[in-house]
Amino acid sequence: MQNKLHIEIHSFSYKKGGIPKDNTENGGGFVFDCRGILNPGRIEEYKIQTGNDIGVQEFLETKTEMPNFLKSIQSLISISIENYLSRNFEHLQINFGCTGGQHRSVYSAIRTAQFIKEKYPEAEVSVHHDEQLHLNLSSISDN
Repeated sequence: MQNKLHIEIHSFSYKKGGIPKDNTENGGGFVFDCRGILNPGRIEEYKIQTGNDIGVQEFLETKTEMPNFLKSIQSLISISIENYLSRNFEHLQINFGCTGGQHRSVYSAIRTAQFIKEKYPEAEVSVHHDEQLHLNLSSISDN
């Protein structure tokens, strides 16, 4: 029986939570630093938005090097995904970090998950926006 490869993708904040821990036996995976991409969070109209919002997505796609950044990442991770699939590995973690874990890393995680789901439908993909979870939990506990 062939094991299914589960690819866990995280967006995170270098400033707040740091690189997510890999709780599997593998002890880690890819970590990509999105801070070299122009930060939409420094532009007033995008400050309260996230990488889930269309305005931020359009900004990153048209005003930054994000498309080239992600294309390079897709090339790199494809090597490991294909290798892991052929060897029946069960887990791969891919992490995207930026300053606040709100814009660039969230967008990168979303787009990477879409890429993997399209190119490798036999893999199972989950996305975790670590900083967004903290924001949601703190707003729930404040009520």
